[in-house]
Amino acid sequence: MDLQISVFLLFVFFTAGHSFSCYECSSVTGSCTGQTVKTCPSGFSKCMSTTTVTQFGGINQKLKDCAPDCANGSMNLGIVGTSAVCCNTDLCNVQDAPDPSTNSPNGMKCYSCDEESCSNTVSCSGSEDRCITATESIEGQSVVVKGCVSKSLCDTRTSVRNVLSISCCEGNLCNSAQSVTQSFLFLCCSLLSFILLH
Repeated sequence: MDLQISVFLLFVFFTAGHSFSCYECSSVTGSCTGQTVKTCPSGFSKCMSTTTVTQFGGINQKLKDCAPDCANGSMNLGIVGTSAVCCNTDLCNVQDAPDPSTNSPNGMKCYSCDEESCSNTVSCSGSEDRCITATESIEGQSVVVKGCVSKSLCDTRTSVRNVLSISCCEGNLCNSAQSVTQSFLFLCCSLLSFILLH
């Protein structure tokens, strides 16, 4: 009888009141030195850490938070690159995600877009083994972004507000070139949020 009570009490102590926690921070200075511990809301059972680097302005943003789902990998859209690290134990996101610009080229190339066309190419690096094409509706206009992405990030995609389509393909330059006429920076932000938080 005493053994059963002891086992029951141990079970209660180890399961009651335990909540999942992750480090949280957001910094555009390239360092997450002010990170705090955050108790994750219900349904958020993973911790993530991301690093995003832009070519324009040299922004190096770090982000850490709880996530309902996430994946390890990286994405390069030409003007912006991001890497994500996902884990599922308490406070496992203590380390920053690696700088995506330090990944070694892997020989694959994909089309990327600027404000005038989608005929530019970008060299894929690290685990980026797919090409991505995404289309978003911004004020009634279709905006397209293209680039390199890791398979793991393609596999985690779900529906995102204003994003009309996201597709990934295998092989060099498989995300064919096509023209665009609108600025696509808004889509880049939406796409990054989608990839990192879903």
